[in-house]
Amino acid sequence: MKQLVSVIFLMSFAWSAQAKLDPFSVYKLNVPENCVDKSLDKEEIGLPELIQMGICTNPALSREYMSVKASEAEVGQAKSEYLPNLSASGSATVSGSKYEKGKYDKRYPYSGNVGLDWLLFDFGGRSARLERMKAYLSSAEFNYNTQLQETVLSINNAYLKLLGAKEVLTSAKDSEKSYKKAYEESRRKYDLGLVALSDKLLAKTSYEQSKLATIKAENSVKQAQGNLATLLNLSPDTSFNLKTPPKDKDITKLETSDSVETMMTLALEQRPELKSKESSVTAAKENISAVRSTTLPSLTASGSAGYGDTWRKSNPYQLSTSAGLRLSVPLFTGFNDTYKVAAAEYQYRQAQYGLQETQNSIRNEVWTAYQDYQTSVEAYKISRAVLDSAKENERVAMKSYEVGKGDILNLLTATSQMSDARQGLVNAFYSVLISKANLYRAIGRF
Repeated sequence: MKQLVSVIFLMSFAWSAQAKLDPFSVYKLNVPENCVDKSLDKEEIGLPELIQMGICTNPALSREYMSVKASEAEVGQAKSEYLPNLSASGSATVSGSKYEKGKYDKRYPYSGNVGLDWLLFDFGGRSARLERMKAYLSSAEFNYNTQLQETVLSINNAYLKLLGAKEVLTSAKDSEKSYKKAYEESRRKYDLGLVALSDKLLAKTSYEQSKLATIKAENSVKQAQGNLATLLNLSPDTSFNLKTPPKDKDITKLETSDSVETMMTLALEQRPELKSKESSVTAAKENISAVRSTTLPSLTASGSAGYGDTWRKSNPYQLSTSAGLRLSVPLFTGFNDTYKVAAAEYQYRQAQYGLQETQNSIRNEVWTAYQDYQTSVEAYKISRAVLDSAKENERVAMKSYEVGKGDILNLLTATSQMSDARQGLVNAFYSVLISKANLYRAIGRF
């Protein structure tokens, strides 16, 4: 009895150890390394460090990483079909009987059995299933790369939007100062009896509205801060001390002069989403072979050895062995196999159409991103010219009002135009950078 318990314990230990092994060396993708650990509110941090943090901590990317690891394990599972299956079983009982006027007869029979099954031939079913799992693994890896690019793009855009929101806040505070100056000038002139009360009230209204705009800009900064923190798996109230990119012409330019047609061609060659779809098509094709193999005969070698003991002197133990070949031929399954093969073929065609749909979507995405970039560049150029004109207009309007040659409406209009132009330039600059990043992502260059 103790021997049987020991055997069962060793079998359980062997099974648990087996679960941690990788005999087929299928685990290839490693966890991200060189993760950044910085005090975000004290140390100045740039986009590369933020991206590295996101790669290490982003939940969506971690989810795709686990999907790859699961697919790697499934490849190992498919490879295991080429090896024999060895199983063991055992039993131990306590039984007894007592006949009239006889003694109670207690028995402790136990038995053990070891069996082996080895699939020898199945018309390519195992190889098809293995290739299918490899294709699924390839698809999972490309999905991981897709999520990696999406994570980089999201962090890049969140970083730029936070910087833009902070500059808009600075612009709003500058505009508030301009409106305050106009209000103070109108109040001074009203106190001297040089202007009507309406001038003072109109200037005060504009000044109060500018303070409201500042409050809204502060809220936008907090929202952008929360979005960036969430992408890094941090609390939304995390503050960032960000490095600001240089504001020169070079940073807004593309690194390539390729035409949009060339970019679309590059996207079809580089986008991981498309390669994932191609792998799905391969998997669906292999699945047809795998399903068809289940409708064909299979040949299996089997063997077993058993030991039993009843603890009786007349028949103390029994040994048994067997070995042979088993041929399994499916004859009729109620047309189940027919429909299984048909379903696999339809799924293959569905995957092909999905690939075509993705190709069309990628072309359109590149086209749209390219047009957005070109538009944002032109808008940025115009915004710079508008701001220069608005600054001069506001300066002239203020001087004219101070010397009594202009009215309050002209001054407030000029101040409003300068405020809009200042904010418009900030938005235009970061729109160029964001549209540029979106174009690179559309091409598949991240």
